[in-house]
Amino acid sequence: MTDAVPVRVRRLPHGQGLALPAYASTGAAGMDVLSAEELVLAPGARHAVATGLSIAIPDGYEVQVRPRSGLALKHGITVPNTPGTIDSDYRGELKIILINHSAEPFAIRRGDRVAQLILAPVTRLRWEETDDLGTTARGERGFGSTGV
Repeated sequence: MTDAVPVRVRRLPHGQGLALPAYASTGAAGMDVLSAEELVLAPGARHAVATGLSIAIPDGYEVQVRPRSGLALKHGITVPNTPGTIDSDYRGELKIILINHSAEPFAIRRGDRVAQLILAPVTRLRWEETDDLGTTARGERGFGSTGV
């Protein structure tokens, strides 16, 4: 296991009394983050769920927001822009965009686990414009060209 990277967190007034995001098991890759609000997510609806937290991600990192598999499988609740990215220079409230893909309304209570957060290193790229990209066996074939 690698050393933990410190990330500063500020609890907002509506986040008081809630646990900070935490790993549910010793082998968990993501930390479960909790809702700081109550709502009913209608079928097909999207909502940016408040967490009551602001964070200061260190330079060179991002926090990825990913769905919880149980919510996706059992209720059709997921993160539509998965993985969502929280940039290191963002200091506003962490909100989790959720969508309800089921045919039933879904109630979210304050304190419910709504998503997972994963700290990930960011590798920045530098473009090198060229007229020759080289050749590969696949070439320009895409969108399902490598299998059924």
